[in-house]
Amino acid sequence: MDFSNNILETIGNTPLVKLNKIVAEIDALVLAKVETFNPGNSVKDRMAVKMIEDAEADGRLKPGGTIIEGTSGNTGMGLALVAIVKGYKLICVISDKQSKEKMDILRAVGAKVVVCPTDVEPTDPRSYYSVSRRLAEETPNSWYVNQYDNMSNSLAHYEQTGPEIWKQTDGKITHFVVGVGTGGTISGVGKYLKEQNPNIKIWGIDTYGSVFKKYHETGIFDENEIYSYITEGIGEDILPKNVDFSLIDGFTKVTDKDAAVYTRKIALEEGIFVGNSAGACIKGLLQLKEHFKPEDVVVVLFHDSGSRYVGKMFNDDWMRERGFLEENITKAEDVIKDHIDKELIVVRTEELVSHAIERMRKYKISQIPVVDINGFVGSVDETDLFRSYVADKNVAEKPIKEVMGKPFPIVKLGTPIEEVSKLFSKENDAVLVDLGNGHHHIITKYDIIGAIK
Repeated sequence: MDFSNNILETIGNTPLVKLNKIVAEIDALVLAKVETFNPGNSVKDRMAVKMIEDAEADGRLKPGGTIIEGTSGNTGMGLALVAIVKGYKLICVISDKQSKEKMDILRAVGAKVVVCPTDVEPTDPRSYYSVSRRLAEETPNSWYVNQYDNMSNSLAHYEQTGPEIWKQTDGKITHFVVGVGTGGTISGVGKYLKEQNPNIKIWGIDTYGSVFKKYHETGIFDENEIYSYITEGIGEDILPKNVDFSLIDGFTKVTDKDAAVYTRKIALEEGIFVGNSAGACIKGLLQLKEHFKPEDVVVVLFHDSGSRYVGKMFNDDWMRERGFLEENITKAEDVIKDHIDKELIVVRTEELVSHAIERMRKYKISQIPVVDINGFVGSVDETDLFRSYVADKNVAEKPIKEVMGKPFPIVKLGTPIEEVSKLFSKENDAVLVDLGNGHHHIITKYDIIGAIK
């Protein structure tokens, strides 16, 4: 009989799959190492086992102990599987930018999940780095994994992932491309491959808001580069010990939008349902296409499963809210189609300024058309009302007609978006769209910005 003694024995030996349509413009053989075939659905299963076994061997982790780790979700899943098999408790500290699916999955496999804010410095006591360390200090018989600086991380990939790729490509690999977060995968695989053939190029995929690319190129840790970003699993605002920059030949940065768009493209064009960092890797690969020749064998690693992003990159509403959905916005009607059924809020000439202010607060809007029995005769916006109030504290009791500005321009549903955009100016912050049958809708600058691709 052919069976595994426990789920941990199924980790590794993941398939190498040729990519076709999505890399059509790359003149080389491109192969994807699809790590979602691991039981925890990510590459992190490999190093989770290695880190725990090494900690057991040197006494850092004792029987019945509690494992504590700051994670973007995937390492936590790998640790959870090992904890279940070996009888440990697990506390995962996760940032609030991670998908709800990741948090739910961790809880499903028995982990206690502590959520921390993303937009804080690493040294802030609320950061998931700081909270992880504090919990380790406060929890009896616990072990803080610290995947960023735990060298068993990269060692796992040196011992497993690197040799697998070398064997699967029959030693013909010329380039390895992978997203960089903790650095374990790129450093472990890179070290093994370069030992076999020093000419193999190792490329890291970074994201905007991360420090890796500039630090690699200049040696400067530039805090000005650090800001919040959406892409999950790659990039850092610290320099983990597992990132061996001497093994990396170069980095390319990928935007949040491109990472999200290409995550969906992989599923649609290759039938491979993988996560956010895979999208970043494919876009990065395309940005590097001039580095590849027809005879090259390029391996790109897909970290995790798309199932962890169904509420994000694979959700149309989430993508649309961030301007990531590749829709063809060409006319006025395209801009308003998702909220065309909303009532147009207006104010009448004889109503008081206080009524307009109350309406702005209630509906959270900044511009309101002014009407009388003949139709649209003016407009008010929050900036004008503020200026009027500064000039005259009694303005709230004055009629709208005394403070209103010019009426907003009116366009047809089929008006090209370029023509609509030209109607905005310092003096005009909105445009009305004629829906027919006496009904109108409003387009603001915010709507136009949201439609920019």
